[in-house]
Amino acid sequence: MAAVPASVLLSQVGIAKAAPGKKGVLLMNRIAPSQSALYTAGADGAGERKLLAESAYDYNVTLSPKGDRIIFTSERNGDGQSDLFIALPDGSGIRQLAQGSSMDDAGVLSPDGRTLAFVSTRNGYRANIWVMDVKSGAMKQLTGIGDVRGKADSPDCYFRPAWSPDGKWIAFSSDRDTSWRGHDDGRGWEHTQELSIYVIRADGTGFRQVASRKGWCLGSPAWSPDGKRIAFYELTTEATWGARRPEWIGRVESQIVSVDVASGARIEHTNSAGLKVAPHFLSNDEIGYLMKGGPEEGVAYTSGRPGFKRAGLRSPRWSADGKSVFYEVVAFRPVRPLLKPLYGWDADYEYRHMDVFPILSRQGMLAFTEKQLGNSSIVSMKPDGSGRRVVFDASNKGLNPEMVKKGLSGAFQPAWSPDGEWIAFGMGTWFAERSYAKATLMRVKADGSSYEALTDGRVHSGFPSYSADGKEIVFRVWGDDEKGLRVLNLDTGKTRVLTTELDNLPGWSPDGKRIVFTRKVNGTTFQICTIAPDGSDLQQLTHGLESDGHAVWSPDGRIMWSGSAHGFRDEAPLYDNTFQQYGQIYVMNADGSDKKMLTDSKWEDSMPLFIDNKYL
Repeated sequence: MAAVPASVLLSQVGIAKAAPGKKGVLLMNRIAPSQSALYTAGADGAGERKLLAESAYDYNVTLSPKGDRIIFTSERNGDGQSDLFIALPDGSGIRQLAQGSSMDDAGVLSPDGRTLAFVSTRNGYRANIWVMDVKSGAMKQLTGIGDVRGKADSPDCYFRPAWSPDGKWIAFSSDRDTSWRGHDDGRGWEHTQELSIYVIRADGTGFRQVASRKGWCLGSPAWSPDGKRIAFYELTTEATWGARRPEWIGRVESQIVSVDVASGARIEHTNSAGLKVAPHFLSNDEIGYLMKGGPEEGVAYTSGRPGFKRAGLRSPRWSADGKSVFYEVVAFRPVRPLLKPLYGWDADYEYRHMDVFPILSRQGMLAFTEKQLGNSSIVSMKPDGSGRRVVFDASNKGLNPEMVKKGLSGAFQPAWSPDGEWIAFGMGTWFAERSYAKATLMRVKADGSSYEALTDGRVHSGFPSYSADGKEIVFRVWGDDEKGLRVLNLDTGKTRVLTTELDNLPGWSPDGKRIVFTRKVNGTTFQICTIAPDGSDLQQLTHGLESDGHAVWSPDGRIMWSGSAHGFRDEAPLYDNTFQQYGQIYVMNADGSDKKMLTDSKWEDSMPLFIDNKYL
């Protein structure tokens, strides 16, 4: 994919002009599969074919118990907008069920086919279990209300509903009454997830826990045909980080377990290596499941009968007779084209996909790190995609090529000088590797003609931002004895200390009066802060137990960031290649007031940039 010219990717979507009546464009990055299509095959993988007559970006297919209808989630109404649809088993007769801009997902029909249970973020942006009368469309929220509600400042979301065979109960997983916990034993920015299994009646009564294990994640419940047992996958809370990361997935282990609903008695149906998720009872004695990642990725069975391998296979569900299996196949290549239209939740702006760390100069030129193509170089272009130029090619600057290919090394976060003549950035090795590797603060001429180092490389330095007058650059340092924000005077070459805490991602306000940044507070959470350039008047703008970060300024002086206040949107081990799969984009005033959400998708959304119409 790296050999495909970016001009080809841009030409697929045309000019990024805002529609009439819009104030401009919101650029943002989304980490999610770029493709997802539904398939069906025999239980051994034979006769695979695409399921839908009108295929789009579709996932999470389920069958009605009678086999006469299928339910699936689709983003055919816009990239990032998850909606529920129903169709005939041959894939024809597609029609939408739930309406609205909220995330609706993981739908499953009751045994009598009259009621749909599903996950939705409507009414408060948290993932909850809802039921809907299929004929009338009437809806009822079952979780996140009344007594079925966890702590307001902690994880409290509900996932993957499953009907009991008699239609009286709905099982689901939930992270309620757990804590926000980073990976690496709580030290990391990205959250892990602890889940337990619960049941509730369709009228909202009878809520109770049926399986839990402190420090473990229990997910995707499935009922046995006789209604006596519930199966789920089980792995440690810490392993929910590795289960969604390509560098860890081959080393993560989970097992398929079931419990007696009445007594809680456990049966461990597997005892082997590999990441096993998505269990489904084919009979009271046999469970099918997904082997996620690695050379064995595909369908497997607890009975030991042959399954089949299929790269990218996700969310398998079997027909009632066990002869057929339905699933989606996902892929991250080819990548989303730059400037591809996305679904927008703010009526004033067109949403478009962008690579990481986009920034706009005062002269109306874009710069960004071209990470999705695999070499993390600095690229500039006009907002309409024309005039593209690789300003700084990170692939030939002496970095470890394997680290560059993995996206762990390169040139990160460009920053325009006010006169548009220079672009500052950090070059080196990033993320957790910063503990032993180096990065240097650099700047390059906007035409790419020359570049120079601004720091000596002895301490890991990066994430720069120019002052409004162009005389100084604020940046982050990370070393054994030195952390925090520094301000470099470009005339004297001298650096002064701004902060000494675990601070990162600084950004100078357009008027030059404040610097926004992310701070790790109490060793557990990350918060958005601002400070005066002289180091006075420190203000913490977010205060939740979850983490917020990657804050940037909007043209009108507000602050946008990626946060997790509304929790996970699905079970963490089911995601792929993502860091903060719960991340949504928010905006607030510079003093922290009037916080609003700008996205409500299933995926990780971050790195927003407003571009006003005058630059389009």
